[in-house]
Amino acid sequence: MRTDVHAHLWSEDYLRLLESYGRDDTGTQRGLGAGDSPAELDARFAMNDAAGIDHQILSVSPQTPYFPDETEAVTAARLANDHYAEVVRARPDRFSAFAALPLPHLDASLEELARALDQLGMAGAGLTTSVLGRSLGDPVFRPLFEELDHRGSVLSLHPAGRDAGSPLIARNRMRWMVGAPTEDAICAMHLILEGVPIRFPGLRIVHAHLGGALPLLLPRADDHVPWEAPDVIELPTSAARRMSYDTVAHGHAAALRAAADSYGADRLMLGTDFPYQTGDKLRRAVTFVEETLVPEEAEHVLEAGAGLLPAESPARLGGGAGRHVSRRSP
Repeated sequence: MRTDVHAHLWSEDYLRLLESYGRDDTGTQRGLGAGDSPAELDARFAMNDAAGIDHQILSVSPQTPYFPDETEAVTAARLANDHYAEVVRARPDRFSAFAALPLPHLDASLEELARALDQLGMAGAGLTTSVLGRSLGDPVFRPLFEELDHRGSVLSLHPAGRDAGSPLIARNRMRWMVGAPTEDAICAMHLILEGVPIRFPGLRIVHAHLGGALPLLLPRADDHVPWEAPDVIELPTSAARRMSYDTVAHGHAAALRAAADSYGADRLMLGTDFPYQTGDKLRRAVTFVEETLVPEEAEHVLEAGAGLLPAESPARLGGGAGRHVSRRSP
């Protein structure tokens, strides 16, 4: 089953709630066909069918319910997760979802995680690469990793859209074209330097955008570790291969090859970034994988995301399989 692990859907109720709590960056989620109206869903399904995509795992990131006020954060997270549960129940063949968590409030997040996984049947947790400016490598998040590790669950990571903390990015209109993949690489390195991949082997971490610049930086990071981070328990090149990465790369074959060479093609999973890639670009998100990798690697990448779904998921049991038609020439 060809599964897209990087796709978005937002309800208008959720976006309005975020705005009522002070978020002012919800404009880029509207008018893109990523809502839950019948017309939008029908158009999405038609595009997925044309691209050969059977199933999508949804995330609200970067519109995560992170607020200093715990009540606001919990209210927003529960609304997001309840909405996703309804969407998935209506079309379990088409959709699964990652849970939104009310960070930075750890106890509340652990409670919502349990509800999302045990009651709502979600595929894991969807976080951004930082939480209100705090690195995911911060020990404060260790209990969350411990719980996900204990459950053998998924942590899907998406850029926060915070310019990687750089005014040079923020002031020069590069938040998403440069800032986002920079945040991907920074987050991956934070986790590596804190030993998260090796300390929590049951935690299945999935980074966006091939890990950003990470494939190009790993040998350099290995060489710098002895004098810059001598307490690291595993070299970055090895630690990076313990995590997974989606293939959102805008059809860039050289980037995909670099990621496959750096991590191994078995660490890659199909991602599209729907609705930011639709139509021909959505088809390209699949065909560039087929055209860049050898057939066995390509098919693994296109289907690997199905392995993130809960064992009891209707889609994994067969409800979403069998629709895709390969675009690869015989």
